[in-house]
Amino acid sequence: MLRFGLALVVALLAPALAAQSLPAEARGYLGDWTTYNDEGTEAQAVVRITESGGVVRGRIVRVLPTREYPAPQFRCDDCEGEYAGADLRTVPLIEGMEWDGGEFSGGRITDPTNAKSYRGVLRLAGPDRLRVRGFIGIRALGRTQVWRRAR
Repeated sequence: MLRFGLALVVALLAPALAAQSLPAEARGYLGDWTTYNDEGTEAQAVVRITESGGVVRGRIVRVLPTREYPAPQFRCDDCEGEYAGADLRTVPLIEGMEWDGGEFSGGRITDPTNAKSYRGVLRLAGPDRLRVRGFIGIRALGRTQVWRRAR
């Protein structure tokens, strides 16, 4: 009975202890971020970045109205491949990124519109701005978006 009690305590505390393992600077990446079009002029969605065991992931939690889609919906009619018609909340936008002394890297960023996955890097550019870079091979061959902390 004592072993069961200890196992239960460890299981309940594990998520809190894992979050404590990240440096304070790394915990600043967690939370909700508003994504923008490539020009940075129109908000498109809110992505929630979470951490488990020192690894971060990001998923869409809200789709915002845009000029092209004034009635936002989670179903992706513009997506290709395995994401065609998918619920955007199920698409793993950011997966497997680990803290690397000043940024999260080593994971993948998925673009559901073309069903491609890229190597990625997340780097804070101030308390409320996140630079999200996806690239092929080397960092120079990629694209960066700036996301803003959601309010």
